[in-house]
Amino acid sequence: MIGWTTPRGWAHIGAGFAFALLIPAFVTQNFLLHIAILVLFSAYLGQAWNIAGGYAGQRSFGHAVFVGTGAYVTAILQTRFGWNPWLTLPPAIIGGAAVGWLIGFLSFRAGLRGSYFALITLAFSEVARILANSLEITRGGLGILVPLSPGFANFQFANKGNFFIVVLAMFAVAFGIAWWLEKSRFGARLVAVRENEDAAAALGVDTFKAKLHALMLSGGMAALGGSFYVQYYLYVEPPIAYGVERSVEMLLVSMIGGSGTVLGPLVGSIALHLISDTTRHFLEAPGVALILYGIVLILIVGFLPDGLISLFRRRPTVVPDTDSGAPARRGAHA
Repeated sequence: MIGWTTPRGWAHIGAGFAFALLIPAFVTQNFLLHIAILVLFSAYLGQAWNIAGGYAGQRSFGHAVFVGTGAYVTAILQTRFGWNPWLTLPPAIIGGAAVGWLIGFLSFRAGLRGSYFALITLAFSEVARILANSLEITRGGLGILVPLSPGFANFQFANKGNFFIVVLAMFAVAFGIAWWLEKSRFGARLVAVRENEDAAAALGVDTFKAKLHALMLSGGMAALGGSFYVQYYLYVEPPIAYGVERSVEMLLVSMIGGSGTVLGPLVGSIALHLISDTTRHFLEAPGVALILYGIVLILIVGFLPDGLISLFRRRPTVVPDTDSGAPARRGAHA
């Protein structure tokens, strides 16, 4: 794979985003634009999960709690208090980060790791779903319907191409955050915690603080995704906002594409949407896509533990050692 910091790497990244910006100009069918929006949206949410689950190694089964928090903060502020939808984005991000702090503080202080942490996040997500289904401010099971009022000022566009540009910008920000993690000392601390938390603590890394900040960052990013969902569909209800399916999709996108990598969530999102859209088109039986998701995940874990992104990495070349006659590896990392 081409190194990100090389001129050639930056040229490829710039060309990719430039090509994506041109998609709305040449793709006019709403259905195709809708698919492209969903791919980028899933990639964005997968990258949000990837911050905590991939780079920090804190794999969550309940990341929908952050998406739902952002969705409901935006919907409530907009419909009950008359806020402009653009102005609801900062409170939604702060709300998601606050929930991340709460979950992280309680879980990490209790020393929960691995499957125990994954299960506690699932429990928090289910508690949030039950609360949203019961409270009057969320309108319970009826959900919240956002009034239709097209216009840029209202974050509602008649043309799906504008939504595509917005979600592309969101993905670009998530891409930048992931790239920064790979180059920053904070990212190095997260990787150290992921590889061996006890060894990282022995070397002086504040593991509690590192994990907590990672979960807060991940939660804030996921909450922004929830805000976008509300403006795109103009509706939110507890099963949509806090459903297990949302958490599973975020996890699968990152793990199948390659967790702990910059482009893994995008690769995983493309793969999963190819599976779901193909099966939906050719097969009418419900649940087939979920079965295929499981099969793909088993195959990835068994044969490509680093995800599909590992297929695009440059293979090391074997160069004979003229002194000893033994083969020597070169070019393992680009």
